[in-house]
Amino acid sequence: MKAVQISVRRLVEFVLRGGSIDSRMTSSDRALEGTKIHQLLQKSAGEEYQAEVSLKLDRTVDGVVFSLDGRADGIINEQTIDEIKTTETVMEEITEDFRPLHWAQLICYGFMLAEKSDLPEVTLQLTYYQVADEEIKQFRRVMSREEMGVFVDDLLSKYAVWAKMSAAWEMKRNKTIQELSFPYNSYRRGQRELSIAVYRTAVSGENLFCEAPTGIGKTMSTLFPAVKAMGEGKTDKIFYFTAKTITRQVAEDALDEMRRKGLAARSVTITAKDKICFLDERKCEPDHCQFARGYYDRLNEALFDMLGQEEAITRTVVEQYARKYTLCPFELSLDVALFCDAIVCDYNYLFDPVVYLKRFFSEGPGKYTFLVDEVHNLVDRARSMFSATLRKSLIMQVKRQLDKKLHKRLWNSVNAMNKVMVSLNKQLSESGETIHVNKIGLTEWNESVLKFTFVAKEWLPQNTQSETQSDVLELYFESLRYVKIAELYDERYTTQITRTHSDLEIKQLCLDPAFLLSEKLKLGASSVLFSATLRPIDYYTNVLGGEEDTSRMVFSSPFEQQNMHLLVADNISTKYQMRDQSLASVVEALAALIAGKKGNYLFFFPSFQYLQNVYELFREKHPEIVARKQEGAMDEEQREAFLEAFKAGNSETLVGFCVLGGVFSEGIDLRGERLIGAAIVGVGLAQLNPESDLIKDYYNETIGQGFDYAYQLPGMNKVLQAVGRVIRGESDRGVVLLIDERFSASRYRTLFPAHWNHAKIVKNTKEITEQVTEFWRNN
Repeated sequence: MKAVQISVRRLVEFVLRGGSIDSRMTSSDRALEGTKIHQLLQKSAGEEYQAEVSLKLDRTVDGVVFSLDGRADGIINEQTIDEIKTTETVMEEITEDFRPLHWAQLICYGFMLAEKSDLPEVTLQLTYYQVADEEIKQFRRVMSREEMGVFVDDLLSKYAVWAKMSAAWEMKRNKTIQELSFPYNSYRRGQRELSIAVYRTAVSGENLFCEAPTGIGKTMSTLFPAVKAMGEGKTDKIFYFTAKTITRQVAEDALDEMRRKGLAARSVTITAKDKICFLDERKCEPDHCQFARGYYDRLNEALFDMLGQEEAITRTVVEQYARKYTLCPFELSLDVALFCDAIVCDYNYLFDPVVYLKRFFSEGPGKYTFLVDEVHNLVDRARSMFSATLRKSLIMQVKRQLDKKLHKRLWNSVNAMNKVMVSLNKQLSESGETIHVNKIGLTEWNESVLKFTFVAKEWLPQNTQSETQSDVLELYFESLRYVKIAELYDERYTTQITRTHSDLEIKQLCLDPAFLLSEKLKLGASSVLFSATLRPIDYYTNVLGGEEDTSRMVFSSPFEQQNMHLLVADNISTKYQMRDQSLASVVEALAALIAGKKGNYLFFFPSFQYLQNVYELFREKHPEIVARKQEGAMDEEQREAFLEAFKAGNSETLVGFCVLGGVFSEGIDLRGERLIGAAIVGVGLAQLNPESDLIKDYYNETIGQGFDYAYQLPGMNKVLQAVGRVIRGESDRGVVLLIDERFSASRYRTLFPAHWNHAKIVKNTKEITEQVTEFWRNN
C-alpha cells in the first residue's frame, strides 16, 4: 500500500480524543484569535527562536508506511520545541495536565525534531497565553528520543487499523471505477462534451465555469468524470456543493445510479445541524444532550460499524447509526466524511468563513475536486456569508440580564460594546438613518467585540445554569462571526450603520466576494462551477472568483427549439412608476395566454406586493379560473401542498402566482402536463435599495458596470430560471410570455440564450391568443 499521509494534529485528535461535545467550549479556529498572538510571542522570544518550522517524518509501523507532517510553533537553540496555545481559561485552572492532547502534539513534534537533527533528547515547552488577561504560563519536560519514539509508534499503531481499512477500500474503489462505464445507454446532446470538459479540468487541476441548460444531465455529467479522475489518482475526494436540499437528492441519485453499474464509493450527505438535531431545542452541551455527552468515547466504534456496512450514507443512514450509538447526528456526518469519497453538502461548508469544514480545509489545500451546482445562487449567498451584523438590542438584552457585581468582567465587556453603540447612535441622529464608514473608523468598536469574545468564552462553561446563558451564547457566536469578518475586511467592504426605530445595527457588508471565493476554491485542486443559467458567463466568472484565463463553456439546450413557444409582449410597461396604469393590461395578457389551452400555468412577479395587486384584479376579472398564490413565509409542508395542486390531469385550468427568485422559480420540476406555460412579468429588477446601490457604486468605480452588476444581470438570471420551469424533458411542450417593453431593448435581447432567438413580438391580447392557439393546434 502507498504511504499514508497524515498531519500530527489529525493523528493526535483521532486517536486520543474523548469526552463530550460542548458548544460553550467551541473556539473560533486558530486564525481567528491565535495567529497575531503567536506572531507576537514568537517575535519577542529572541533571535535564537525559529518560528513556524515545518517538520516531516517517515515511519513504518505495523506494516504501514506513514508520512507524518506538521508545523511547530517554534524551535529554540535547535533543541527545544515550543507549542503555543491561546486559551480563555483563567490561569489558576491551567495545570501541567490541563489538556493531554496538547502534550501529545508536542511529543510528536519533539520526536520529529530529534529524528531530523539526530538529538538524544529534546526539551518540550508548552506555552499557554491567556487572552483576556494577557498572561503567559509555561511548562517544560525533557524527553529522550526513545521515549518519544515509543509514544509516537503507539499512536501510529492505533491509527494503522484505520489506515489499512482505508487502503483496502481505496483499492476496491479504484478497481470498480476503472471498470465503470457511463451509466446510461447513450449521451444526451451536449452531455459527452460536458463530461470530457469536467474530466480534463479534474485531471489538469484547473477551474471551469459552465452554463449547462436543463436537460443535458449536468449532475451525472460532472460526477461521473470526477469519479473517473478519482480512479486514476488525480483526486482524493469529490465535494458536490449545492444551494438547496432538492439538488442534494439529485446528486445522491446519480451516485446510486453509478453504484447500480458496479461502482464502490462511499458518499455522505451533510444535513444542516438545525434540521438533523434530535432535540426539540438544540443545545449542544453534555448536561442537556445525551447525544453530545461522551460523544468521542463512542465515536470510533460507530464509525467502524458504519464504514463496514454502508456506502450511501444519506441523512436516514446517519440518523440510524446516531441513534444506535447515542451520537450527535450532525457531528457524526462530519466525522464519517473523513472516510468518504464523495461529500454532498451546502455551499457554506466550503465558502463560509466560520462554519466551513475545518476537518478538511483548516490545514491548507487538499487533492479535492469541487463541483459547485446552481452556482448563480452563490453570488448573493457569498455576499451574505462574507458579511456580519451586530444589533444593539441583543447587546442590551444581555446587559440587562447580567448582575454587574456577580459577573463583573462579562458585564464590563458588554457595557464597552454598548458605549460605542451609544456614541454611534448620536452621530446617526445628526446624519440620518444610515451612515457608511470604513473599518478604520470603528477600531474601538472592533476591539470591544474581540474582547467580549474572550471574556464570554471563559464565562460560558462556568455558568451553565445561568438564565442569561442562551442570550450570551447567541451574542458570542454572532460576535465570533463579526470578528472573523473583520479579519477579511478590505477595500471590497463597507461598514453600514443603520438606525431603525429603537435599534441600531452595525453591518460589515461585502460588496465584492470574488477574491474571497477564489481563495476558498484554492483549497481544492480543481473546481467546476456550473448552472443551467450562467449568462453572461463573463459576469459570473468575474464575481465568483474566476481569473481572466479561467476556462468557460456555454452549452445550447438539448431540447428542440420549437417545443417552447416564446412570446414577448413589449407593448406593456411594468416599470415601478407605471405599474398602476398597466395593471389591467397585464391581467388581460395573462388571461390571453391561458385561453389557448386548458392546463397548469405559473405567473412570476418581481415582488410580493406587485403579485398581490395583479392577483386581486385577476380574481375579480376572471373568477372562473382557479388561482393560487405564493405566500411570504411558506414552510416545507405548505410549499409541497402548493406544488401538489399542479397535477397532470386537472379538470380545470390552474394558475399559480409566484415571486421571481423565490422557491417556485427555480429548482422545481413539474414535468409534462403538470406545467404547460409561464408568464414573466417584468425584467426581474429588485427595487432600488441601499445595499444594491452600494454594490452599483462599487462596480461603477472598479469596472464601470454598476447598474449591470447590481441590478440588471441578477434580475435577468431570475427571468431565465423561471422560464426554465416550463420545458423539463424531451417530450415537454409549453408557452412562455415575457411581459415588459424592456424585453425588446438590445441590452436585454443580448442576454437571451441562443435557443430563444425564435421569440415573437405580440402587440395585443388578440395576437397572444392567436399565437398560443396556433402553437397548441400544431402540437
